[in-house]
Amino acid sequence: MTIEVRAATAADVDALAALRASMFEAMGTEDTDDPAWVLAARDWFSSHLDTPEVALRVVEVDGEVVAGAVGHVRTHLPSPGNVSGRIAVVSNVSTFAEHRGRGYGRLAFEAVMDWARDGARSETAELFATGMGQAMYAAAGFTVHPMPAMRLPLQNR
Repeated sequence: MTIEVRAATAADVDALAALRASMFEAMGTEDTDDPAWVLAARDWFSSHLDTPEVALRVVEVDGEVVAGAVGHVRTHLPSPGNVSGRIAVVSNVSTFAEHRGRGYGRLAFEAVMDWARDGARSETAELFATGMGQAMYAAAGFTVHPMPAMRLPLQNR
């Protein structure tokens, strides 16, 4: 068996979009098969392949992409503990269902974290964790922040 962890290429865009859909399905999100968001996600991946502020990583097993993860830099106002205001956001850590439980998601996550430490020039990393991934992130040193995220949909107001 050959396992390769690498930066995504244009040939991986469909797999990245499918991994994102798989992640939402595992989370119980509705409308995961809506072609509008899948096309938008695919376009986003395509347009960010060579962006230094974005890390698209995939895990390939015997020539097939089985897992992936995304990192991107978000800038924020400087604050205590983050003078630059640069935050590495980790997202889309996902493994196709038939390949879960073999550490492939962890490999993708670790590749994005390597980028966050070395290439993103960020002082902080953050992510939203599902129950399935929480232990892995805690083992990597992530902690629950005392100020929870709050959201308000703006499109249907």
